[in-house]
Amino acid sequence: MSKEGREQRPGRKRHFGPGMGPQMGLPVQKAKDFKGTLKRLLAYLKPRKFQLLAVFFTAILSTLFSIVSPKFMGKATTKLFEGSLLKMQGVPGAAIDFNYILHILLILAGLYLFSALFSYIQQYIMAGVAQKTVYDLRNEVNEKLARLPLKFFDAHPHGEILSRVVNDVDNISSTLQQSLTQLITSVVTLVGVVVMMLTISPLMTLVVLLTLPLSLIVTKAIASRSQVHFVGQQKALGELSGHVEEMYTGHPVIKAFGHEEKSIARFNEMNEELYHSGRKAQFISGIIMPLMSFISNIGYVLISVIGGVLVTRRAIEIGDVQAFIQYSKQFSQPITQLANIANIIQSTIASAERVFELLDEQEEMPEAPEATILASPRGEVHFQNVKFSYKQEAPLLENLNMDVQPGQTIAIVGPTGAGKTTLVNLLMRFYELDGGKITIDGVDITKLKRGNLRRLFGMVLQDTWLFNGTIRDNIAYGREGATEEEIVQAARAAHADHFIRTLPQGYDTILNEEASNISQGQKQLLTIARAILADPAILILDEATSSVDTRTEVYVQRAMQELMKGRTSFVIAHRLSTIRDADIILVMNNGQIIEKGSHENLLAEGGFYADLYNSQFTGKAFRKGA
Repeated sequence: MSKEGREQRPGRKRHFGPGMGPQMGLPVQKAKDFKGTLKRLLAYLKPRKFQLLAVFFTAILSTLFSIVSPKFMGKATTKLFEGSLLKMQGVPGAAIDFNYILHILLILAGLYLFSALFSYIQQYIMAGVAQKTVYDLRNEVNEKLARLPLKFFDAHPHGEILSRVVNDVDNISSTLQQSLTQLITSVVTLVGVVVMMLTISPLMTLVVLLTLPLSLIVTKAIASRSQVHFVGQQKALGELSGHVEEMYTGHPVIKAFGHEEKSIARFNEMNEELYHSGRKAQFISGIIMPLMSFISNIGYVLISVIGGVLVTRRAIEIGDVQAFIQYSKQFSQPITQLANIANIIQSTIASAERVFELLDEQEEMPEAPEATILASPRGEVHFQNVKFSYKQEAPLLENLNMDVQPGQTIAIVGPTGAGKTTLVNLLMRFYELDGGKITIDGVDITKLKRGNLRRLFGMVLQDTWLFNGTIRDNIAYGREGATEEEIVQAARAAHADHFIRTLPQGYDTILNEEASNISQGQKQLLTIARAILADPAILILDEATSSVDTRTEVYVQRAMQELMKGRTSFVIAHRLSTIRDADIILVMNNGQIIEKGSHENLLAEGGFYADLYNSQFTGKAFRKGA
C-alpha cells in the first residue's frame, strides 16, 4: 500500500508487542468491567457444566484424601511413642505394635493413591474442558478477523492484534487449565486444614490463625516499599532497551558521525540507574521470605510448647502434635496460592476483555440478501459521484467520476495523499463509500458477493507478499487446483521461469522468512506470475516497480505488459516513465481528478502533470500549490 493511503488513516497508538505484558513487581493489569467480562467468559464454560461439576468433585475428593493423611500418620507416631515409652518403663511384655503401624501405612498408601487418582481424573477432564473452550474461542476470533474491514487493520498495529489473538487467548487457556483447578484445591485445602486443626486443638488453631494477620501486615508493608523500586527498575530497563535497540539499529550512522563515546556514556548512565533500582527492589522484596520464615518458626515454637503442655495433661496425643505441625505448614500454602490466583484471574479477565473488545468490533457491512456474481466479467468500471473520507471532518474524495472501458489501462498519478490507493481500496470494497456508487459491468459492487468481487481482481503491490513455502506453492496461491503445467506457463509469462530453474531446488526452493534468499526483483516476478495464474478480469498494479533496480525493472515491465494484455488495468505509479503508454492517465490531487488524458496530451497542456513529469526528468520544482 502506498504512502498516501497510510497518511490519511487515523493516528496509531503504541502498544506492547507480543510477550510484553505486565512484568514482575508492576501492578497487575485490571479489567475495566470485571464482573461483566467474567460473566461473559463463564458463558463459554456453560455448555460443559457437567464436566466442570466432575472436576469440582474430583478436586474435593483428591484434596480430602490428602488432608486426612497427616491425622493417620499422627496415629502411627502415637503408637510408636507409646510402645517405646512402655519399653523404657520396663513394663513386662511391652512392645511396639508394628502390625498396627503397618495397617496405618497401608491406609496412608491407599489415601495417597486415591488422592493421586482423583487428581489425575480432575486434570484430564479439565484439560479437555479448557482446550475445547479455547479452541472455540480461537475459532470465533479467527472468523471475526475475516469479517473485519480493512480500516480496523489500518487503525491497529499488527503487534497489538497478534497480542490479543495469541497472548491473551493463551493467558485464558493457562488460567482455565491450571488456576481454576488450583482455586478449587486451595479453597478446599484451606477449609479442610482449619477443620482438621480444630478437631485436634482449638487453642493451637488460634495460635496459627494469629500468625496470619502478622504475615499479611509484613508482606504488605514490604511490598509497598519494593513496588516503587520495581516501577523504577522497569522504567530504567525500558529506557535501556530502547537505547540499545536505537544505537545498534543506527550503528553505521553513529560511527559515521563519531558519537560512539556519547552513546557509551549514555548507556553507562542508564545502566547505573538500572543497577540501583534493581538492587533496592530485589533487596527489599528479598526480605519477605526470611521474615515469613521467622514468623512461621515463631508459630512452630508456640505450637510445640503448647502441644507439649497439652500432651503432658493428656488433652491430646503426641501424634496429634506432629499432625498439627504438618497442617500448620499446609495452612499457609493455599493462602499464598489464592493470592497468586487472584492476580492471575485479574490479568486473565483483562486479557478476556481485550479479546471480547476484538469480538465486538464493527464488522464489514453485510452483503445484500440478493447479492449476485459476475459469471463472465468484461472489466467495465464506472465511478459515479463517489464520496469518501477516513475521518468525517476531513473529506478525501468528493464527487469523483470516472469511466473505464474493458481492456483499457488507466494510470493514476499524483502527489502523496492525493487518494490514489484509496480509489483502488474502494474499488475492491475494502472500505464503504460515503456517497455515490461504483459499478462493474453495470452492476453496483454492493450488490455483488464480496468473494466474487475480489476474485475479479489481480494485485501486484509495491510490498511483495510471499509466504514460507516453495516457489511452486507461492505461484499456485493465485488459483486453487492449478496444475504443474499452468504454474510453469505463468512463470514463463512473468519472465520468472529462467531464474527459478537456476536455483538449486528450482520450483521446490523453499522461500525462508521474508523470502530473503531471493532478490526484490525476483520476488516481484513471482507475484506477477501468481497474478497471471489467477487470470483476473481487472488488474491493480500499485507502485510495482518502485523498489527494484533499473535493470530488473525492464524484466518486471515486460512481465507486466504480458499480464495486462486484454485486461482492464489500474496502474498507480510515481515513476511516470512507466505509464507513458497508458490509454488514460488520471491526475489526482486532494481527492479530485484534476487532469485526464494521454501522456502526450497532458504534456501539451502544460498543467499539473507536465510539472510533475518535468520535475522527475529535468529537476524542475513543482508549481506553487502542487
